Amino acid sequence: MDKFRMIFQHFQSSSESVMNGICLLLAIVTVKLYSSFDFNCPCLARYNALYGLGLLLMPPLALFLCGLLANRQSVVMVEEWRRPVGHRRKDPGIIRYMCSSVLQRALAAPLVWILLALLDGKCFVCAFSSSVDPEKFLDLANMTPSQVQLFLAKVPCKEDELVRDSPARKAVSRYLRCLSQAIGWSITLLLIIAAFLARCLRPCFDQTVLLKRRYWSNYVDLEQKLFDETCCEHARDFAHRCVLHFFASMQSEMRAWGLRQETGGRHLEPPEVPEPGEGLDGHSVKAHLRAISSREQVDHLLSSWYSSKPPLNLASSPGFWGGLSHRAPMVAPGTRLSQHTDV
Repeated sequence: MDKFRMIFQHFQSSSESVMNGICLLLAIVTVKLYSSFDFNCPCLARYNALYGLGLLLMPPLALFLCGLLANRQSVVMVEEWRRPVGHRRKDPGIIRYMCSSVLQRALAAPLVWILLALLDGKCFVCAFSSSVDPEKFLDLANMTPSQVQLFLAKVPCKEDELVRDSPARKAVSRYLRCLSQAIGWSITLLLIIAAFLARCLRPCFDQTVLLKRRYWSNYVDLEQKLFDETCCEHARDFAHRCVLHFFASMQSEMRAWGLRQETGGRHLEPPEVPEPGEGLDGHSVKAHLRAISSREQVDHLLSSWYSSKPPLNLASSPGFWGGLSHRAPMVAPGTRLSQHTDV
């Protein structure tokens, strides 16, 4: 259990590890889907290519979109690209780095599907059986052009009466399957060579730009997460104080209607409920949150965060948001931020 807990904490603490885990999960799901898929070529001259190419390309497109949806950084990238400039300039290099990272992870599952389909060869045989040159096969020389087209369309269906136990069908199917596997292995080799060169040649170049873009792309992601967690913390504290204020305001009405409880002729006063955050060291823990105490202030703060994010300079003046201080909160040692991320 300790090992699983450590692995879970590692994935939870690193968004990059989470995205790599999701990418690996999509690749495994892709293998399972393809192995459980029942392939049935229509064996019709007009529909073979449509069915084969559709099965070769449409599932990868769906998997690519699923990879984009599952990757949180895709949303963060679009938000960073479309946000107003405000007090913080936008760096196109950071957006390009985030885009390349998102695309690399989203393309993993589609490439797995395409490579599996090419190495298996069924989709390729179905799609291009009608496009084979009949002159390459001597068994087709005695057929008329219409018979050749009908025969080639039936090649993927080995149980059809027209092509059952036909040496020509086996030759055409073997030719297309070999061609499909050659293309699949060529793509696999090219991808491996490209990954090898990228890994080996990267230390040969200046790493300053890469380190800067990686740092600030992680910063943008973490900043949005921390803002969401702080909003959740403030919403909980705000709701708690509103409820306490409601009960406090109802005491006078309850006394006016004579609804106070009496026990033994003595009046029981309602116990005082401490404000959220009060305790041994609660006098200053949530001061930065309790300063925002009305709906108008919350709406103004959220609008300012979207339209004018603070500059990346902690020594700048804290009052540029029209009176709302954005100084870093003083968190007591040992205090954990909330794990909620939805506002």
